[in-house]
Amino acid sequence: MPLSLRFLGTSASRPTVERGVSSIALVREGETLLFDCGEGTQRQMMRYGVSFNVGDIFFSHFHTDHFLGIIGLLRTMALQGRTEPLRCWGPRGALRAMKKCEVVGADNLPYPLEVVELAAGDVVRRKEYEVQAIAADHRGASALGWALVEDIRRGRFNPERARELGIPEGPMWGKIHKGEPVVLSDGREVRPEELVGVSRPGRRIVLTGDTRPCAATRIAAHDADLLVHESTFGDEEAERAIDTGHSTAREAATIAREAGVLRLILTHLSARYTRDVSDLEREARSVFPKTTIARDGMEINVPFRDADEESNEPAHQ
Repeated sequence: MPLSLRFLGTSASRPTVERGVSSIALVREGETLLFDCGEGTQRQMMRYGVSFNVGDIFFSHFHTDHFLGIIGLLRTMALQGRTEPLRCWGPRGALRAMKKCEVVGADNLPYPLEVVELAAGDVVRRKEYEVQAIAADHRGASALGWALVEDIRRGRFNPERARELGIPEGPMWGKIHKGEPVVLSDGREVRPEELVGVSRPGRRIVLTGDTRPCAATRIAAHDADLLVHESTFGDEEAERAIDTGHSTAREAATIAREAGVLRLILTHLSARYTRDVSDLEREARSVFPKTTIARDGMEINVPFRDADEESNEPAHQ
């Protein structure tokens, strides 16, 4: 089952020639979720082939570089004849922010717009996965991060062994794979554990939004397949990162290492690093080598792990 992220905007605070502001599209089995919707997001979606058939938009917070693009996107969806509901999720203030959109042109939409405010710990349940709201620490703002967590998958079914046991291919195979015992025509009972391997983990992807390094991120990202962490500044601006409620590349890498994630993507870069990100990359990789710095249009595919792959525990406690 394919799962990928497309980075639509990777700049902090304001767009640059090379980078738009915050937005990430996550596509899972043809379903598109949008995380933040900064200025120009709809154009980036067109440029990088992301469908406007978005079902859910998750806002980390309502600073304009994460939110301003929603007005144009709502109108474009209306002009395209959308009738399906659009669900918008965010921290406290979501209802007020979306109400302001109506004042400047996002009113009288031909489709239902559902706005729900969430708090850390709340869960949005979907078929075979859920999106969890995570606490963030961003300069006193009402802010959240997000974790997409897939359900545990069934173990692998062994068709060769099934044939050896004389189980006819068909409904019985399906029942066993679902965890149900079956009785054969000769009276033998075959239990699922004879043919089905151990259950396998789904994928876990964590997106921090804007935040200082915090325990909530580290806990949510434990053993995650992918952590997308903001990285507004380098080491030389560490004090400014504290003052503004952001993280440095090194701090993000430290969280990734402590959480034992498989891979780290850095985004939300200050405009000063638009052309040369080598210092940020060096600082982060000195702590966590499996680090990539996002660029606009970059697509990341997140595969399933093999069932026998060992947990990626932190290298340092």
